Amino acid sequence: MVRGSSFVVRRSSFTASEGTGFDRRIRTVVKRFEDLEAWQIADELKREVYALTETGPASKDFKFRDQIRDSAASMTKNIAEGFGRFRPADFAWFMEFSTSSTMETKDSLKDGVDRGYFTPERVTRARALVERSLRVSTRLIVYLKGCRKKKPPFL
Repeated sequence: MVRGSSFVVRRSSFTASEGTGFDRRIRTVVKRFEDLEAWQIADELKREVYALTETGPASKDFKFRDQIRDSAASMTKNIAEGFGRFRPADFAWFMEFSTSSTMETKDSLKDGVDRGYFTPERVTRARALVERSLRVSTRLIVYLKGCRKKKPPFL
């Protein structure tokens, strides 16, 4: 029986007080996938894509609209599924899927501009969220891949 999942996420560092140079590592235990910064940014991007495709020419091209919405929705779903696997290596694997969906969404945003569905100015916020999502997700993947596998106590 699986009771729950949590991951310890280490932030790089913070300064305890301005100018002291005191460097201390902190740990944050994440018990829900919704608490992950990677999921929060991906969710914000998903909602931005939904808003972009709700009206205008993109809303009438059903194939395009459904494709970009599906790739945007896939980001958060893969983060949630990976988190639920309870193992850092499995979680990293699903984070890579999420990153791939983010790249697909980025390409679809460019395609939407090329088709004249969006102006470059209209997708500025979505593009910024894409870049933030990729940075945060990549850092999480690196962290997860660096987690050591625990040896069973009987070995």
